[in-house]
Amino acid sequence: MSELNREKVVSKKAKKTGNINVFALLLGVLVIATILTNVLPAGEYSRIEQDGRTLVDPNSFKWIDSTPVGPFDMVKAIHTGMSEAADIIFFVLIIGGFFGVLSATGTVDLLIATMARRLATREKLLIPVMMLFFAVCGSLMGMAEETLAYIPLLIPLALALGFDVMTGTAIVLVGASAGFTTAVMNPFTVGIAQGIAELPLFSGMGLRLVTFVLVYAVSVWFVYRYAMKVKKDPSIGFYGKYSKEDANELLHSGKRLERKHRFILGAFMLNYVVLAFGVIKYQWYITEIAALFIILTIAIAVIGRISVDDTVKAFTSGAAALIGGALVIGVSRATLVVLEQGHIVDPLLFQVSEMMKDVPGYLSVIGMYNFQAAIHFILASGSGHAMLTMPIMTPLADLLDITRQTAVLSFSFADGIGNIIFPTAGTLMAGLAIAGVPWTKWAKWILPLVLIQYTIGLITIVIAHMIGYGPF
Repeated sequence: MSELNREKVVSKKAKKTGNINVFALLLGVLVIATILTNVLPAGEYSRIEQDGRTLVDPNSFKWIDSTPVGPFDMVKAIHTGMSEAADIIFFVLIIGGFFGVLSATGTVDLLIATMARRLATREKLLIPVMMLFFAVCGSLMGMAEETLAYIPLLIPLALALGFDVMTGTAIVLVGASAGFTTAVMNPFTVGIAQGIAELPLFSGMGLRLVTFVLVYAVSVWFVYRYAMKVKKDPSIGFYGKYSKEDANELLHSGKRLERKHRFILGAFMLNYVVLAFGVIKYQWYITEIAALFIILTIAIAVIGRISVDDTVKAFTSGAAALIGGALVIGVSRATLVVLEQGHIVDPLLFQVSEMMKDVPGYLSVIGMYNFQAAIHFILASGSGHAMLTMPIMTPLADLLDITRQTAVLSFSFADGIGNIIFPTAGTLMAGLAIAGVPWTKWAKWILPLVLIQYTIGLITIVIAHMIGYGPF
């Protein structure tokens, strides 16, 4: 399937998903929050500064006069929320611009096509290698929607090797989800959540790297086991509208990675080495990392011999593709603005901490994990989910003597696992629409893997709590 046809399929099918609009959900949450400020009693904790972070004084809670938020103040909170989240919003747009320029070089498409062609006669390597590629992209770059364009490419290849549509779809969706869930250096989930929790950016990556290997291995085993069953007995597979003939153009394409594309891939990998060094050695944060991606963008434009005009167009196009996600961050923050203006966040923290103060810590982190999973069903935007919940989960973790890093980990796992089964997950539903796989069939097929990943996440956060996963 040609690149142009792939883009048409992605665009056409994605429009048919009929997902619940995330902004409608967030505005509904905003209205509910506003109503609650007019109903619930107000209260507040005192905050103290310690070791460069803001902490709640657990013995300082007091009830105060109600401060209800009116309709006009609710609307004003949207702009206030966007202003307060400006650093994160612009960081997301810069990352989007980088993706736009990288895509304009054609490097990713050629890499995928080259890998697929070389693996065409090595079917046993196709699943682990291709899933590793998507997992790394999901874990390091937070690639999610960007992977959808590769579903029409992997499905014909899977069919040509004796597998089915489900296998080709899972290589992309499950692979990217495995990386997104463990989020070794995902700027859109762990990056945002750690920023809110005042943690060093991408700190604690050692444990996340271990879980990445484990979740990736389990995901590969699940898909590989199914694919081999289909290869042995094709009658149990799902084929939909696709046929083996769709693989011809892919497998016989003469396009190859050129020297400039290899240099671009080298620059890309070097960028992450420098990023990791800067974060660990010099505690780089969003501003420094954004600057690093701007430098990388310029470098790959020069290496790819893209004109200044085309570079700017590609950058703005890439940033525009993420404008919706960036605005979700701002609107999510508006809910917190209303809750804070109404002084009802601290009473919630007080009540929950009082109920759970005598509960064992491991039960508290399990409750936090399940709460995040429930929220993700409603709000399936990773960055929006982080902006909405982490400002509440961070002080709650302090009050319950749970490390903030553990709170971030519980968010990351709950967020990622839901992405491959919840019908509210836009990327999943768009991917299934492109593949022609009914959600009910997918959900029944993927449920065992989801339960395994959920259990891995549960065990991991309990272990994280027991070892004092930090730095704090």
